[in-house]
Amino acid sequence: MKIRSFAKTKKKARIEIIPMIDTMFFLLVFFMIATLSMTVMRGMQVNLPKADAVKKDIKENLSVTISKDGKIYFNKKETSIPELRGALVAEVSANPDTMVIINADEEVLHGKVVEVMDAIKLSGVTKLAIATKQPAPASFKQGKDKKQ
Repeated sequence: MKIRSFAKTKKKARIEIIPMIDTMFFLLVFFMIATLSMTVMRGMQVNLPKADAVKKDIKENLSVTISKDGKIYFNKKETSIPELRGALVAEVSANPDTMVIINADEEVLHGKVVEVMDAIKLSGVTKLAIATKQPAPASFKQGKDKKQ
């Protein structure tokens, strides 16, 4: 009877890739959620008007919010037009490239928005944007109208 030598039949080492993929997926999800929780929301919650030409890559520096009842907020703090101008003058003197985004509720009177825009321009701000939201797709609107 022949006795086989086990030394000749060595198993090759294998790298298991499935646990590594699971670990990488877990890290990806973790960092995505961690990044989302770090975003700074400076504006107040208002019902924005809809516009087709929505620009999404605006970097927000300062936020001026006009609520439905006409109150003005500067970075979530209620303020008046003169106080807003003073705060913006200080911001522009510190950073001349400051950008201000106006978040006005869609039911705010046009005159109030123009008054705030005028105060922002008089304070020396050269970059001004008005926040809007994209309207729902036409197919969604039609389906919604049929239900009513």
